[in-house]
Amino acid sequence: MARTAMARETICALRREIARIEGTLPEPLAMPGGQGSDVLRHGGMAARRAAAAGVLETGVARFDAALGGGVPLAALIEIHGRQTRDAGAAAGFALALAALVRKEESGRRRPLLWIGGRDLFREAGNPYAPGLERLFGVEADAFLFCAARHLADALWAAEEAARVDELCAVILEVRGNPARLDLTATRRLHRRAQEAGRPVLLLREWALAEPTAAPLRLEVGAAPAAPRATLAAPLEGTIGHPAFAVAIGKSRAGLQESFVVEWNPDALSLREVRPARARAVVPASGHRPHPAQAGGAVVALRRASVPSAPGGQPPREGRSAHRRPRRTG
Repeated sequence: MARTAMARETICALRREIARIEGTLPEPLAMPGGQGSDVLRHGGMAARRAAAAGVLETGVARFDAALGGGVPLAALIEIHGRQTRDAGAAAGFALALAALVRKEESGRRRPLLWIGGRDLFREAGNPYAPGLERLFGVEADAFLFCAARHLADALWAAEEAARVDELCAVILEVRGNPARLDLTATRRLHRRAQEAGRPVLLLREWALAEPTAAPLRLEVGAAPAAPRATLAAPLEGTIGHPAFAVAIGKSRAGLQESFVVEWNPDALSLREVRPARARAVVPASGHRPHPAQAGGAVVALRRASVPSAPGGQPPREGRSAHRRPRRTG
């Protein structure tokens, strides 16, 4: 009995410590062995603001259901690009989420801050303000841009910006898996997002999944765009709205599913699209020969044995020297 009581006290102490670190809401924790629920998780102010902020419904029903209701508003959200060439798609999806956040503000229209390293922007290019206004509804005077010299400066700027109430969201763009962006750094960013009640979007280019404090990780790549739609029928050979291939890599709900969503820049909304069957984009070449016909039955033949000359030498006509053409003249 004494050992059982000590084990229960140890488990309860560990649960209290985990609840303190996570900052979860007050929630009854069942005692081991079904002994009731005497232990409570006491969340701090950050957890209460996170609960008040709620979730952001993207408009894609299956996607929101897989996330447990939608994208958490007061949290650190990781958006990964699988490869370097997916950087544009990942950035576009992050801006789409930021545009949805600004759309839900009912006329407040707070600015958006984008933070990154100078070397990263030097390689990938700076954000283009007219394009942001046309595709995501972020006006030029509502867009703030910060190019930090080092990653430490970018992390500091993101932490400080997350506290500013006049911002709707913060985008922090990082390339690869730098050692400074560890579990401690992401925990600080997530804590700042909880305290402020607004999302911090961690945009990661060409990064491998690693342990972080972000409750949500999305892997985003480019998807084929549908033809431009008209009142009569889709126009073949045209390019419609941007499309993204989104995979849930980590979430509170624990579901890992993939979706193809389309962003409507006019309505500032997302919708799920069903990709059509894959077909060749470039027509087959006309000057190439037809593929060879399938072969028939394969028959194994025994290799013919060559009679040997006296002394173990091959016959005269089988020697390599006598198989070559003779030089004349």
